[in-house]
Amino acid sequence: MSALLSVANLRVEIATRRATLVAIDDVSFDISAGEVLGVVGESGAGKSITGTAILGLLDHPARIAAGRIMLDGQHINALPAAEMRKLRGKYIGAVFQDPLTCLNPLMSVGRQIVQTLTTHLDLTASEARSRALRLLSEVGIPAARERLDSYPHELSGGMRQRVVLALAFACAPKLIIADEPTTALDVSIQAQIIELLKRMCRERGTAVLLITHDMGVIADTADRVAVMYAGRIVELGSVASVLRHPRHPYTRGLVASIPSLRRRHVKLLQIAGSMPHLDARPSGCAFHPRCPVRLPRCAIDRPEIHQVGNASIACWLPPDASSTDTTSDKGVATDA
Repeated sequence: MSALLSVANLRVEIATRRATLVAIDDVSFDISAGEVLGVVGESGAGKSITGTAILGLLDHPARIAAGRIMLDGQHINALPAAEMRKLRGKYIGAVFQDPLTCLNPLMSVGRQIVQTLTTHLDLTASEARSRALRLLSEVGIPAARERLDSYPHELSGGMRQRVVLALAFACAPKLIIADEPTTALDVSIQAQIIELLKRMCRERGTAVLLITHDMGVIADTADRVAVMYAGRIVELGSVASVLRHPRHPYTRGLVASIPSLRRRHVKLLQIAGSMPHLDARPSGCAFHPRCPVRLPRCAIDRPEIHQVGNASIACWLPPDASSTDTTSDKGVATDA
């Protein structure tokens, strides 16, 4: 199956007065139509800036220094800003962590959806308002007709995020970038929003890049998962493969730190240390200072990502040494 979104050798740099920092370094992945690719990692791993680069929303001084982003065969990171604005909303939808930051507080939610529809589609105001009403109903907004004229502050956090989903899907985009779409919500509301996102994507065949730090969300939602660390992908494969047989030591640490209802009296493991700052990335494998099974060459040579079994991994450990069976953790992840 050909990829709807193809990211190849993406490099994002941030220029400072002292040096040029590398935020994203040689990141490559594909997403097919109807597929959900989860991107997981700690804060500072480069997840959000990857999504921002795809959307063409990098703020100066960050810039795409190398690589190619293809959407349905079109090279989009080479497009002028005006052309990218036409793509966003119509072909690429976005769902961000805090709906208050992406909803205009001075406009009713209905007017915001109507504005999006009339900007990208050949619709009259009346037709757009009717479609906006259907969208609000589809995302589960109660009394949708009355809520059309509500302002964002008059809605709960869960309802605001449903409005953001309606905006993201308004023009039937081919790709959705969902960046921590449930972090600011209560646990019960999180499950509803994730289920709504899955259902809408499944019904429309929309591809999704789901950015999160929550392995439970990945296990319940994604088809494949890319694990990021210090601006690079360190493991990429199917959710079942990565969660049951994590090969990279960092992935193994993430999986081992998931709480489990089935192992109530087992102490959770944690990864020692913290994510390195952009201006203090270590030589060799960036994870080696925190890695419990590092080899001498890990501090010297940076491993390139390569295929091992059903997954791709960037690690110097032999495949048999870096693989651990955590079959029970697949179920654990969904309990989290």
